[in-house]
Amino acid sequence: MKPLKGGLFAEATGRALPARNAVYGEQPSNGWFQLITDHVKAGAKYQFRLADGLAVPDPASRYQSDDVHAPSIVINPDEFNWGDDYNWKGLPWNEAVIYEIHTGTFTKEGTFNALSEKLDYLAALGVTAIQLMPVADFPGKRNWGYDGVLPFAPDNTYGTPDDLKNLIKTAHSYGLMVFLDVVYNHFGPEGNYLHVYAKSKFFNSKEKTPWGDSVNFENRNVRDFFIQNALYWLEEYHFDGLRFDAVHTIKDNSKTHILKEIEHTVKERIKDKQVHLILENDNNEAEHLKSYTAQWNDDFHHAMHVLLTGEKSGYYEDFSDEKTPYKPVYYLARSLAEGFAYQGEESTYRGGISRGENSKNLLTTSFINFLQNHDQIGNRFLAKRINKLTSPEALKAAECIYLLSPTIPMMFMGEEFGCEQPFHFFCNFEENLAKSVKQGRLKEFSKFSDSFNTNILTKIPDATSEEIFMESKIDWNKPVADKNLETFDFYRKMLEIRKKQIIPLIPKLLHSYTHFEIINDNLFFIKWKSKNGQILELIANLSDKEISYDKKISDELIAESQENSYRKLKEQKLITNWGVYWFLGA
Repeated sequence: MKPLKGGLFAEATGRALPARNAVYGEQPSNGWFQLITDHVKAGAKYQFRLADGLAVPDPASRYQSDDVHAPSIVINPDEFNWGDDYNWKGLPWNEAVIYEIHTGTFTKEGTFNALSEKLDYLAALGVTAIQLMPVADFPGKRNWGYDGVLPFAPDNTYGTPDDLKNLIKTAHSYGLMVFLDVVYNHFGPEGNYLHVYAKSKFFNSKEKTPWGDSVNFENRNVRDFFIQNALYWLEEYHFDGLRFDAVHTIKDNSKTHILKEIEHTVKERIKDKQVHLILENDNNEAEHLKSYTAQWNDDFHHAMHVLLTGEKSGYYEDFSDEKTPYKPVYYLARSLAEGFAYQGEESTYRGGISRGENSKNLLTTSFINFLQNHDQIGNRFLAKRINKLTSPEALKAAECIYLLSPTIPMMFMGEEFGCEQPFHFFCNFEENLAKSVKQGRLKEFSKFSDSFNTNILTKIPDATSEEIFMESKIDWNKPVADKNLETFDFYRKMLEIRKKQIIPLIPKLLHSYTHFEIINDNLFFIKWKSKNGQILELIANLSDKEISYDKKISDELIAESQENSYRKLKEQKLITNWGVYWFLGA
């Protein structure tokens, strides 16, 4: 990627001034300033000084060694040695098995280098892709990453730009893709100096988001800033793909939506390797998935969560049988068979508005399914993981379903060995913002009445404390316990079956010929047909009671959630409680 021209927007009323002894080159129009000098080398520190004397970092800074308020560091992107034999071209999307990671809590050290040392473990598990939560520079020493303010700069608490590049290079040597979560819908509340000198250019006060004024994507320079950012991570760092956070909150009334332009530009620029672009989109807009690779499928998660836990408050009410015309198992089966559970139906949680579009004919791999992720754990009151909320039998049934479904599976770090540690929301803001965070967390928890009441206000975890951050770090001594090894072995077994039986079948599936049927409140089956006549079939009883089943079943069993339960199905026509069976036949 060519360096941005100085990276600075300037208001007409607040022109940027050159640093002392600096020499100006040309001064282009449209508010851009360019400084050309031979007085700096890689490693040098620099800032922009505004007319009122305020010194600010480069909004396109490649690195900040002393956090977001400090000078930027000059980085020479050509210094990193990728190696003469480096020729990584990526992996086909149908082979993706994703593992979501927060760099700061995945290891005790919380660095890119420490993460690199765990890649052999992930490859042995059967993972084929790691997805990093945002690494763009954020204020303070700890953050989920969604409060970044310098989107081109890897946060220094994780390491240097070269450390991140080395992580990616090492991952590729293990046959692992690396995806990055990027945030284009807002900037964090502390350290975003664009509000000082480019507010009217960069932000649109007429369009609001949950974080304030929207990013002004109707401005050509603003669009280019984010398009260049996407290319920067894909080209300079060799990431294999990007996950775009909460795109339903992006406001853009341009003739060509910014998502469309990013996708088109990436495909035009990068043709020598496979690149995968992933969305998080609460609106369930199938149209985007005709060009983007896939979307996180919250519908699958919510329906499965209701079945596993019985929770029905907050957004889970759209998947319960109290305020909707269907049972939870219907929404789960539909999400597995057709992608979205909501394809235009009214959403009770959203006040009765229509949500979603028809997704029946999209590829099964257009949907990424998961039992938990950073949001679904961290935005709970006590940040409990799913294994703390349901029975072992129920959880194993859910794991058997999502790990072998012809959709794309994504696990959250530690899930594969039954990690019981919470993953809290945490940040390190200055004092006034810290108070706002506490109020925001209270509002978030209050949406879920079954986990909230006024008597627990004093027990709300302090998201700004270091203790909460440390409590969220993975304890790698725990996997040695017998039950943890049993969970790990089950995951590894399921992923081996997926590799041998499911992945080769995925490209052959006929997406218009998937059929699902609800047999009773908690029993369903799904059939996926393929071009070569093979049929992939799932039968699942997601209840704590045995259920009679006298329909014809295949002899080609490839997986079951509980050992020897298939024998009971064959001989006694009984599906055991939380019994799941996968068949592959003609």
